[in-house]
Amino acid sequence: MSEASLESLVQHLRQLLQLRTVNPPGDEILAARYLADVLRRAGLEPRLLEPYPGRGDVVARLRGDGTGGGPLLLLTHLDVVPAPPEGWTQDPFGGALVDGYVYGRGAVDMKGMVAMSLQVVLDLAAAARSAGRDPAHDPVPGLRRDLIFAGTADEESGGSLGIGWLVEHEPDLIRADACLTEAGGVTVHAGGRRFYPLQVAEKGYHRLRLTVRGATGHASMPRDDSAAVLAARIVERLAVPLPQRPTPLMRTALETVARELPATAGPVRTILEGDDGAAQAAIDALCQEPERRALRALLRDSVSPTILETGVKENVLPGRATIVIDCRQLPGTSGADLEARLARHVGPELWDRCSVELVSHGEPMEQPLDHPLLGLLAAVVREHDPQGITVPLMAPFATDAKHTARLGIPTYGFSPLRLAPDEPFLERFHGIDERVSVDALRWGLPVLSEVVRRYCG
Repeated sequence: MSEASLESLVQHLRQLLQLRTVNPPGDEILAARYLADVLRRAGLEPRLLEPYPGRGDVVARLRGDGTGGGPLLLLTHLDVVPAPPEGWTQDPFGGALVDGYVYGRGAVDMKGMVAMSLQVVLDLAAAARSAGRDPAHDPVPGLRRDLIFAGTADEESGGSLGIGWLVEHEPDLIRADACLTEAGGVTVHAGGRRFYPLQVAEKGYHRLRLTVRGATGHASMPRDDSAAVLAARIVERLAVPLPQRPTPLMRTALETVARELPATAGPVRTILEGDDGAAQAAIDALCQEPERRALRALLRDSVSPTILETGVKENVLPGRATIVIDCRQLPGTSGADLEARLARHVGPELWDRCSVELVSHGEPMEQPLDHPLLGLLAAVVREHDPQGITVPLMAPFATDAKHTARLGIPTYGFSPLRLAPDEPFLERFHGIDERVSVDALRWGLPVLSEVVRRYCG
C-alpha cells in the first residue's frame, strides 16, 4: 500500500466526518453525493439513490472477468448517532487530525470503514486506468469477480430506509456471493496477546414499550402504587441481568482464548460451567472494562431500560408511565420467549400492571463458519500480524447483515484495525471523542485490500 493511498483515505475520512449525517433525521444524501462525486472522478458510474427525502444511498461496481463467481459486496452505512459536543476535546463534526488520530462522530461507527472501502475501490480503479481499461465497463486486471461498494442510509435506526430499501426495490444492485460490513477484525489485547475477533453472528433486538398503569391522586398524600413508583420498581428489576446462556459459538470463542492463553483456562471454565455469580467473578478476573460489559452481554439475553417518561405536574401522582426497553436476544431466543422471560423476571404483580407494545424487532443472525471468505479473513490477518489470533465471535449489537440475509448473502463483520493496547476502542462507539488512529488505518487498508484482491481474484 502506498503512502499516497493512506493520505487519500485520511482525507476522504475527514471530509465525510464533516458531513452531518446524524440519524435522525439522517441527511445521508450529503455523504452519498460526496462519494458519488469521488467515484465519478475515478472513472466509475455510481448509482445515487434518494428513495426518501434526504436519505441517500450510493452503489458502485468494479467488474471482474466473470470467471470467479458472484460479486463481493463491501457494505457501509453513512449515518451516525447524535453527538452533543459536551465533553469532546474536538469538534464532533470537524474531522480534526490531532496527534495521529482522526476525530469525529462516525470515525469508528462507521465512516472509517466507508473511507477504507472507498480507497480499496479507488486503488483498483486506478489500476484499471493504468492498464488502459475503462473502470466503469472493463474488467479490472486480476479480478475474476465483481466488487460492489455500497454506502447506505439508516443503519442506526434499523436500516429499513437504506439497505433494507435496496433489498426490496433494487436487489440486483447489491446481490452478491458474500459481503463484508462493520465491526470485526479489530485488535483486542488480552494476556499480552493480540486477538482479532471475526464477526460471524450478531444478537437480535426486540424493543418494547411498557405502559404502566398506576393510581393517581394528590402528591401531598404519597402512595406506593402510583405509576412513577411502579415504573421505578420495574426498572430496578430489569437492571438485574437475565440468566447466562453461552451459545455454541461463544463456547468455541472462549475455548480458543483458553487454548492460546493457558492461564485463562480456569476462569473460562468457570464462565462456561459455573453458576451466574461465579461466572461474573471469573469475567471480572479475566477482563477489564469495557470488555467485561461486552462479554457479559454476549453470554445472555440482555435488557436495557432506555427511556422513562411519567408525570403531568409536580403535585400530581401520575397514573401512567412508559418505559422503553432495548432487549438483545441470543440466537435461539425468540421474541415470544424473551417476553415470557421478562414477565417472570419482573414478576406478575408488576408485569400485570403493564401493557406491552412491540416497537421494533430484528432476528439474531449466524453466518456459515465454513465459508471460504471467513477462512481468507483469518489467513490475511495472520499474514499481516503473525502473532495475531483470530476468533470467530458474535457482536452484541445489530448490523445491516439482517437485511443482506434476506437475499441469502453470507455477511461478515470485518473492518480491520490494529490498535494500541491502551486504546479503549469499544468506548468510542457512540461515545465522546470518537476517533481512529492513522496507524490503525495504515495497517487496516492493506489487509482489506488483500482480502478483496484475493477473494475477487
